[in-house]
Amino acid sequence: MSLFKARDWWSTVLGEKEEFDQGCLCLADIDNTGNGQDKIIVGSFMGYLRIFNPHPVKTGDGTQAEDLLLEVHLRDPILQVEVGKFVSGTEMLHLAVLHSRKLCVYSISGTLGNVEHGNQYQIKLMYEHNLQRTACNMTYGSFGGVKGRDLICIQSMDGMLMVFEQESYAFGRFLPGSLLPGPLAYSSRTDSFITVSSCRQVESYKYQVLAFATDADKRQETEQQKLGSGKRLVVDWTLNIGEQALDICIVSFNQSASSVFVLGERNFFCLKDNGQIRFMKKLDCSPSCFLPYCSVSEGTTNTLIGNHNNMLHIYQDVTLKWATQLPHIPVAVRVGCLHDLKGVIVTLSDDGHLQCSYLGTDPSLFQAPKVESRELHYDELDTELKELQKIIKDVNKSQGIWPMTEREDDLKVSAMVSPNFDSVSQATDVEVGTDLVPSVTVKVTLQNRLALQKAKLSVYVQPPLVLTCDQFTFEFMAPEMSRTVSFSVYLKGSYTPPQLEGNAVVSYSRPSDRNPDGIPRVIQCKFRLPLKLICLPGQPSKTASHKLTIDTNKSPVSLLSLFPGFANQSEDDQVNVMGFHFLGGSRVTLLASKTSQRYRIQSEQFEDLWLITNELIIRLQEYFEKQGIKDFACSFSGSMPLQEYFELIDHHFELRINGEKLEELLSERAVQFRAIQRRLLTRFKDKTPAPLQHLDTLLDGTYKQVIALADAVEENQDNLFQSFAKLRSATQLVILLIGLWQKLSPDQVAILEAAFLPLQQDTQELVRTHKPAVVTAIIIDKSVVLGRSHMAIMFSKGWEETVDAAISHLLKTCLSKSSKEQALNLSSQLNMPKDTSRLKKHITLLCDRLAKGGRLCLSTDAAAPQTMVLPGGCTTIPESDLEERSIEQDSAELFTNHKHLIVETPMPEVSPLQGVSE
Repeated sequence: MSLFKARDWWSTVLGEKEEFDQGCLCLADIDNTGNGQDKIIVGSFMGYLRIFNPHPVKTGDGTQAEDLLLEVHLRDPILQVEVGKFVSGTEMLHLAVLHSRKLCVYSISGTLGNVEHGNQYQIKLMYEHNLQRTACNMTYGSFGGVKGRDLICIQSMDGMLMVFEQESYAFGRFLPGSLLPGPLAYSSRTDSFITVSSCRQVESYKYQVLAFATDADKRQETEQQKLGSGKRLVVDWTLNIGEQALDICIVSFNQSASSVFVLGERNFFCLKDNGQIRFMKKLDCSPSCFLPYCSVSEGTTNTLIGNHNNMLHIYQDVTLKWATQLPHIPVAVRVGCLHDLKGVIVTLSDDGHLQCSYLGTDPSLFQAPKVESRELHYDELDTELKELQKIIKDVNKSQGIWPMTEREDDLKVSAMVSPNFDSVSQATDVEVGTDLVPSVTVKVTLQNRLALQKAKLSVYVQPPLVLTCDQFTFEFMAPEMSRTVSFSVYLKGSYTPPQLEGNAVVSYSRPSDRNPDGIPRVIQCKFRLPLKLICLPGQPSKTASHKLTIDTNKSPVSLLSLFPGFANQSEDDQVNVMGFHFLGGSRVTLLASKTSQRYRIQSEQFEDLWLITNELIIRLQEYFEKQGIKDFACSFSGSMPLQEYFELIDHHFELRINGEKLEELLSERAVQFRAIQRRLLTRFKDKTPAPLQHLDTLLDGTYKQVIALADAVEENQDNLFQSFAKLRSATQLVILLIGLWQKLSPDQVAILEAAFLPLQQDTQELVRTHKPAVVTAIIIDKSVVLGRSHMAIMFSKGWEETVDAAISHLLKTCLSKSSKEQALNLSSQLNMPKDTSRLKKHITLLCDRLAKGGRLCLSTDAAAPQTMVLPGGCTTIPESDLEERSIEQDSAELFTNHKHLIVETPMPEVSPLQGVSE
């Protein structure tokens, strides 16, 4: 055992049961920071690529979470990693990864982090080359004397050298007499490749000779070369070393001289540029790896040689200067500058032990003092643990997950909507079929207590409502400062928005002592737009297809006092009837009973009932609050209009199916169009012109079909957007009626809203369509209700499959009767269903279980058997599929109305063109 051990500065173990070799380790400033700090790049035969930047707190510490900058699985085994200027047009460093059948060049970049978690690193594929032969190793350099870029040479297992000029393949040459590949290196001073052949001799080939030799499209014998077909590949010089080589390294510390170092199985050679031996050293142990590096003595070179005795020897030319013990057998060794520490020795073993060490002789004389043993009282520890858990639980219940008070103290956001319309309407480019479209001004005020950075205000309203300006940026806000911004809101589309509520979200950074750049925070403020912005007074209608009746416990209120801005009295001066005319064209009538405490809302469209019903309830509550009456309540006792709701679901789902079919047809026609273009291009490039055979006519017809399909896709997307807005209005109406019907608490209504309205817009990628601050606020609101695991599902799929998963979760947790139903199996991947029958069955079952005593809650005891019953009693909740089917039949009569709507969306007739393939 050696006294001189390698001083462990940082170490880690890579993966489990992974294998590594001498080409799997590289040190370089791969993220191009320019500060001279190297990063450790490691690739394995299992295909894992890892990049480390060690920052040990004290010498000998293991790896920390922040030390691993990047870890990615490239699937194919990694034979070698190198860093150089491999991308044209730039001199930035890029990473070349050699697989057995592929060469990939990646760009590694880092994004500055805002908190103490550090930076974020990404890997991006710049280009790749698929190899026709199995690769063995590679080398790189400025072949042919090029400046500012590096070329790559790959040696295959059958002795072929393939040269790549960055993104393009240059040529391939077979080495004469090659049987097995050997180590390969490039000498920039002589512009030649040096390898060790299976004849156990060192061979040097000039790059110019390789470039002008016979092309190696297929392996040919030298007999054809002797006949004069092309130039013969001639070796520059050879040297017989009598043993197989493990590695070759070219060292050139000055322009006057360079050396070729060859590590054999038993000897170590140093050669001149012309192949003459400068010196050689017989080794006592079997070597495993080596690395020549610069020496402090002029004219000499130091060399690190690792062997199979867990030793690392340092030679100055042929003199052994140092020997140190390693904890493993190194297969690769490098020297670099890590964390401002120069000369760190990095070693890698074949089983993944990665260690950064330095040389030293200071012995570890410190011994930890003995700790006085004492008896452990487990009962006292259990009591203390329970008290701490109780304190933690009470704190979480009282304060919540997010420290709201501290956040609100930093910044206060308030919004004020003007009571009058703008004198000059700001509505431009509207699609509403009326000449006068009003606009209203909204003012948002920001008041901060502390200094804030990068404050960004994002405002969101429900389409087709639009804003004149939806984003405002404040680079810096001094303490005790107030900022006010104004913008206008108006209706642009020809349909009714599902909500009149807007949301103002402010994302900002608050500097702290630990993080001067600031900690990102988000705060939001909601505001309500006036009904008269989208609605005008209209004539009441006596007949309508859809009607709803809302019961109250107080005497009816005059509609003129509830809706003073919509006074349009008829000839008989009735005050209990009022008409509303939406700017989109639909009409709604509101009637107040003279004798009973009821209000009726009726319209030709089911979804148009939502806004007026919601506005009526809100204004009634405000009216009685002003009167000092606190026991006002609304209820709904009619039949639940599920049939009308299901028709809107079917229409929305049919448009989704139609959109997928149109996109598939468009993709097929695009492929066909490109195929015809390629054929025409081939005809036009031909030196002997050939007849077009009506390819130009075929191209023109395909082009017209592509344009028609693109227009159809765009039209279907507009229809889908409008259909989802109507579906949202109908969904909110159904939630409101269920809440009034079962007298649900606000928390229970919030659970229903989170289940039925997980998406703000009907899109496959919600995060891309919203402002980041708005999306953050939505996630905060919804995650409180359904949890983080369901949010990943909601923001990736459409409305039908998302709502079906959420309702299934409620049916199997808080609305379940026994523990058999509690086995929830929600996969993270939701697929578009074939039809909406399952969703409609689950909605019907949800209403039935609520009618029979089920209640919505999010506690862990939610799945306990329900004991609450409504007046009149209830039957048992069914558990089997047969009972669900019977419920579906019974509930169809219990919760439905009488009107049926059938909506069909025609597909554009496009006939495929025959005779054209890819």
